[in-house]
Amino acid sequence: MTPTEGGNRTLVTECLLLGFSSHPQLQTVLFAAGLLIYLLTMLGNLMIIALVRMDRCLHTPMYFLLGNLSFTEICYISSTMPKMLWNLLSGDKAISFTGCLLQMYFFVALGGTECVLLSAMAYDHYAAICHPLRYILLMRRRVCAWLLGASWVIGHLNSIINTAMVFSLSFCGTVEIHHFFCDIPPLLRLSCSDTSLSQLVTFSVSGCIIILPFCLTLLSYLIIFSSILRICTARGKLKAFSTCSSHLAMVSIFYGTVIFTYMRPMASPSPEQDPLVSVLYGIVTPMLNPFIYSFRNKEVQGALQRALGRSREQNG
Repeated sequence: MTPTEGGNRTLVTECLLLGFSSHPQLQTVLFAAGLLIYLLTMLGNLMIIALVRMDRCLHTPMYFLLGNLSFTEICYISSTMPKMLWNLLSGDKAISFTGCLLQMYFFVALGGTECVLLSAMAYDHYAAICHPLRYILLMRRRVCAWLLGASWVIGHLNSIINTAMVFSLSFCGTVEIHHFFCDIPPLLRLSCSDTSLSQLVTFSVSGCIIILPFCLTLLSYLIIFSSILRICTARGKLKAFSTCSSHLAMVSIFYGTVIFTYMRPMASPSPEQDPLVSVLYGIVTPMLNPFIYSFRNKEVQGALQRALGRSREQNG
């Protein structure tokens, strides 16, 4: 920490990310587990992106959105994990104040983007199952581009407002963040100025970005489930329920943990839960999404087999 005195106020130039534990042996275990998760996440999502680009059978609206979800997940987890892994490996927990600002900006922007993108994917599932004859019209290329562009614009607008509100506050003395990355709730708790306006704005803006897409996603799946019940064959019902249930489970974990983190009062008595909850939506869901949304699909499995077949032919 390198504070610079200015009158009665300390100009903060560095923060400390305290993470999960300071025990050396536990940090080694956390580093190994974190590195494995990060590599699996990168590999799974990069494979989805490559398959969607290379295989013409996957040039559909659903896989266009899935490919962009994978790209978002790569950026999302990369905004926090490399710094966390370096802190665990080196024992150096310091991050510059500017670095903290940038880390929070990109994490919040990408999280907001994913919230909106998941609701767009739920709409795609709704259009495919409930309106199969109009699917090509409902999910034409212009609509897909608009949905993708809207998710990125909304995510970044959300982050601009939240980052501006948090970093306009004053921070005094040693800024020790009980988290493994810079996030809104722990920074608001550490501010030595009045945070009532910042809390109101961040609560309102984040609430809109989180709750509205979650409600739209939930509504889409409720309509989908009601349509599935009208399917005649038991096998068709079971297959559709299996697919939609796994999607809904991942969506519920993501939105549920995000709502728990950003929509509860800042005076919560257990801020030490924040890092553990953040692991679910910031690390676990980016790792599992490729396997839940993509690798279980027969189209993706077929594309992977064709890619491996071409690779064997070239090597042979």
